[in-house]
Amino acid sequence: MPERAAPDGATDDVEAVTHAVLTASRLLVAVSARSLAAVEDRVTLAQFRMLVVLSTRGATKLVALAGLLHVAPSTAMRMVDRLIAAGLADRQTNPANRRETLLRLTDEGRRTVEDVTARRRTEIAVIVERLPPRQRAALVDALAAFNEAGGEPPAGEPEPYPLGWALDGALAHGG
Repeated sequence: MPERAAPDGATDDVEAVTHAVLTASRLLVAVSARSLAAVEDRVTLAQFRMLVVLSTRGATKLVALAGLLHVAPSTAMRMVDRLIAAGLADRQTNPANRRETLLRLTDEGRRTVEDVTARRRTEIAVIVERLPPRQRAALVDALAAFNEAGGEPPAGEPEPYPLGWALDGALAHGG
């Protein structure tokens, strides 16, 4: 992609930024994969993504969950069935509409998300600590802008398990 002049007169090299983000995404995927190592015998990356969505959204209907994960409802149902068999999720009748079934985490599913997220957070903190404070501040600003441009809402303090990565179709169909 060609370079463009940014409003402040600096060069806007979309290709260089894209390359840097791709490199960072490889690092973050590696960190995520390592954080899942302790539970990989029980849950795949795509299934973990479903657990994270359930932990942030609470009890959710299957169709809504499939939409959030960008998978077909049948794929989501297979993933849910595996999570239920592993004791990480369960189904419950919607108290507001007895004809609907909601999916939710079990206590074991919640602990799994907490443990994996804590390992990922620790590893990311080690990496961030290697940056000088000025670069840390610049990284916060850059990532906030990047997340906003991508439509990812900011992870606030009340939300203990930020989603952590966007799930693309390749990962979504893996579980």
